[in-house]
Amino acid sequence: MNYKTKLREQAKNIRKTLNLSEISSEIVSNIRKSEIYKNATKIMIFYPLKNEINLLPLAEDNKEFFLPRVKENMIECCPWNKNDKLKISSLNIKEPITNSVDKNTIDIIFVPALFADKNFYRLGYGGGYYDRLLTDYKGLSMIVIPEELLTECLPIEDYDIKCSGIFTQKKCLFTLRG
Repeated sequence: MNYKTKLREQAKNIRKTLNLSEISSEIVSNIRKSEIYKNATKIMIFYPLKNEINLLPLAEDNKEFFLPRVKENMIECCPWNKNDKLKISSLNIKEPITNSVDKNTIDIIFVPALFADKNFYRLGYGGGYYDRLLTDYKGLSMIVIPEELLTECLPIEDYDIKCSGIFTQKKCLFTLRG
């Protein structure tokens, strides 16, 4: 078993011990207080899997929201309203059925992670979907993660994409991307 696989397993075990409902509420509150969110109009969140941060309460805000949809090995950005019908994908994720838009029309993409580091890299589930999405994305990419899963440094590969910032239940960190 390689190191990233061990880290993924460790993260999943840690998440099971956390009160993710409370942590999600605190992260949503921190997001709403941030200037980047206040100034943004088009926001991409994700539909949470079990034991993942839930950003769906943001959909109550007066902004345009988008959810990811996987097509082949890429993520598409699809408009979404909280009452829209969703379908279950082959990856067992709830996805919108609306037509996709250019990702660069979106101001902020919130990105899920199993671990994140203080260099603004994330460890995902291993499919590379978000790394491909963010490769030439020009907006802000913000990792949302419990403070308990923020670490000093993760192993990174050439294809791993650095994000713009991190929201935890305790703080918000930003970097200049690149």
